[in-house]
Amino acid sequence: MMEARRAEPGSADGAEAYAASQWKLMWWKLRKHRLALASGFVIAGLYLVAIFGEFLAPSTLEDRRVEYAHAPPQRLRLVAEDGVRFWPFVYGIRGERNPETLRRYYVEDTARTYPIRLFARGEPYRMWGLFESDVHLFGVGDGGTLFLLGADHLGRDLLSRIVYGTRISMTIGLVGVGLSFVLGLLIGVVSGYYGGWIDNLIQRAIEIIRSFPSIPLWMALAAALPSSWSPLQTYMGITVVLSFIGWTGLARQVRGKILSLREEDFAMAAVLIGASRWRVMTRHLLPSFMSHIIVSLTLAVPGMILGETSLSFLGLGLRPPVTSWGVLLREAQNVQAVAFHPWLLTPVLFVILTVLAYNFVGDGLRDAADPYA
Repeated sequence: MMEARRAEPGSADGAEAYAASQWKLMWWKLRKHRLALASGFVIAGLYLVAIFGEFLAPSTLEDRRVEYAHAPPQRLRLVAEDGVRFWPFVYGIRGERNPETLRRYYVEDTARTYPIRLFARGEPYRMWGLFESDVHLFGVGDGGTLFLLGADHLGRDLLSRIVYGTRISMTIGLVGVGLSFVLGLLIGVVSGYYGGWIDNLIQRAIEIIRSFPSIPLWMALAAALPSSWSPLQTYMGITVVLSFIGWTGLARQVRGKILSLREEDFAMAAVLIGASRWRVMTRHLLPSFMSHIIVSLTLAVPGMILGETSLSFLGLGLRPPVTSWGVLLREAQNVQAVAFHPWLLTPVLFVILTVLAYNFVGDGLRDAADPYA
């Protein structure tokens, strides 16, 4: 007798697929979405940067070298004038001034070479505000500079500032979506399950909120924050502002799902055996479409990140000494500064990369949420 062919995991034609849980089916489908998986690794890498920012950054936020203000990005090299090197290095730089325009510019000093050092000692810092250290992932020796992405108007390393800004920009999306998640689920479930005047009241409130243009509404709410607040208080205030706008879309999605499921047999059976309304909503209705909620949340994180970046860019969000991608982009408001120092727009690339990665992951999860499609 010919041996039966073993069902391939993830195949809807195999018996294993029919016996698998919904989460297992989603994972099998998601594994086939290579772009979503690659984007997931990118997002994980960004959060690792946010966690270990002090160690990964070549310098600290307080490290200023005014003599190198607006220094251009330095190139990593393997070939020097005396031959090929087996380890990357950078040339020293020195500032000069054009005698006609008086504009300051920088030239490489090929007489000075600085090899890149791993686990180099540099400016001291406190990891997570708890552990003191002066070891950085990479750096150069004393007297050298390492501006891989250039420097700002105070001579601060732009790469280090972007690394530090990753912590704020990436976490504000998670915190904001977390608050929106709670508000959207609670209000959407109540609106869809109870209906009647409660549903009408909630839906009219949502329509009023969504009728306002997003940016002016964000600006109005952010401007209401006291200027005397500490950076931490401002951070939490901006998070609440973004969450105040972001919950309406999820609430409407949850309401629509509840309306379509509350009359199903499994929900009516739970009511007939004496289950409370809260138990029916939280233990029977919500878990039945949790995968779609996760997809919606994944797609909502980029909106939170863009909202914080927009507010900070306009000067109504986070303010120095807090560092985020939006705060870094405030220096790029001057068109003349961007024309002469285009590397000041580098934080935009990180914003674009993050938003695209989240969107690709969301697309992959949306496809995986329906494993038999």
